[in-house]
Amino acid sequence: MQAIGRQPQGAPDGAPVHYERHRPEQTTLYRLVQQHAATFIAQTEAATGADLPQFVKDEFDAFLECGILAHGFLRLRCGDCGHDKLVAFSCKRRGFCPSCGARRMAQTAAHLVDHVIPHVPVRQWVLSLPIPLRLLLAAQPKLVTPVLQVVHRVITRFLLKKAGVNADDADSGAVTLIQRFGSAANLNVHLHCLVLDGVYRCGTEGTPEFVEVPAPTDEALQAVLHKIITRTMKLLTRRGLLIEEKGQAYLADTDGDSDEARVLRPLQAAACTYRIAFGPRAGQKVLTLQGAMPRETDFKQTLCADISGFSLHAAVRCGADDRQALEQLCRYITRPALANERVQTNAAGQVVLKLKTPWRDGTTHLVMSPLEFMQRLAALVPRPRLHLIRFHGVLAPNAKLRAMVVPQEPEPPAQAAPPAECQASCAHHRPVRLSWARLLKRVFALDLEHCPNCGGELKIIAVILEQPVIEKILTHLGLQARAPPRSAAREQALQAA
Repeated sequence: MQAIGRQPQGAPDGAPVHYERHRPEQTTLYRLVQQHAATFIAQTEAATGADLPQFVKDEFDAFLECGILAHGFLRLRCGDCGHDKLVAFSCKRRGFCPSCGARRMAQTAAHLVDHVIPHVPVRQWVLSLPIPLRLLLAAQPKLVTPVLQVVHRVITRFLLKKAGVNADDADSGAVTLIQRFGSAANLNVHLHCLVLDGVYRCGTEGTPEFVEVPAPTDEALQAVLHKIITRTMKLLTRRGLLIEEKGQAYLADTDGDSDEARVLRPLQAAACTYRIAFGPRAGQKVLTLQGAMPRETDFKQTLCADISGFSLHAAVRCGADDRQALEQLCRYITRPALANERVQTNAAGQVVLKLKTPWRDGTTHLVMSPLEFMQRLAALVPRPRLHLIRFHGVLAPNAKLRAMVVPQEPEPPAQAAPPAECQASCAHHRPVRLSWARLLKRVFALDLEHCPNCGGELKIIAVILEQPVIEKILTHLGLQARAPPRSAAREQALQAA
């Protein structure tokens, strides 16, 4: 949710900074979607002769309602001075909304550090895939599960061997984030695995004991990647997705004739290869701007293996007691695909996307038309009910050792014994995730729980959903009572397609 209220004139040193709604309708990204989404949808459907999947259309619609007070809000009031604050509803989507992506980033990172990852060393293993495999996993996301099982099995056996224990006596643990984008808002399905840097084995009394392992060598990492590649290729061959003929291998297209494939495949292929899917420049590369000096191409990263388009990186490690660094790493791998500050337009009306870090050739920005940018956004939208976070080994939901290795909540203060029926209902209590207000305070030191005028506690007094009531309140406060209008599809762009 997103809030609006009066900003205090000044805060003394040490005083909390109060959160203010960021007004998404004023951002470049919002205006681009507002003005060009309808044209993009019509252009894509005209070019392919099939409807754009409904979940992609819903993503654009929900984004245009995210944080807009005219679509409903919560009303908060301070019980001491009567100060009001309005909190707009958010879309909670997973595609390209920067606000909801930032919330999910902070919430997921806090949950992993507080309730999932034990107080042991953690190493990040990042597996990047060749472009054909990225396209395959984007088009058939159900394949991610068996591929991820292969990756986790190979890494776990490597750790067990380094620890000198058998698979029957010990197990490792990992949390994997399936990231679907790159720094250029391109479609890039790759795996970020936070793997415990060792294994757990059962002690003499049945309690888990952690056995730390030394860092892998470059040669060992090369062997691990080679084994991952070999087993992944065998998996795809068994499923009929990898065909070998006359000494050459290629991926089979099993559902290329479906309406959804006819629309999504061109968008996904173009987003993977930095090209344009539809329009006057279809098939061409996205324009780039070089604003930095090129870097050396012969630079070799430590603990990084590259084989035939596959890449495995394992140089990032967090110590057992460095929970702050671990939370920062969790935020990095769960970050949203876009940030509002990186999306701008130039004098010609083109979209200028700033890269998070310059490429090796010195590229710092990508330049594309608004409709070409809409194609990128559509390709980033994940399918509904696709889990992007997976848990393995001792951290898996039903693992026997999970309850004994995950961080334990502090003991509550001594109180009277609860009744028997309460004990039964609380036996399987799960930790409650932090509220958005507490996340803001934890990550950005922003205060949404207290009044900016007197410091009193803000409480929800109403949920406003009815349009006449919304308009009446917003008009009384001098705020925009109607949602920003959406542009209809433009005929000239459709004819150009």
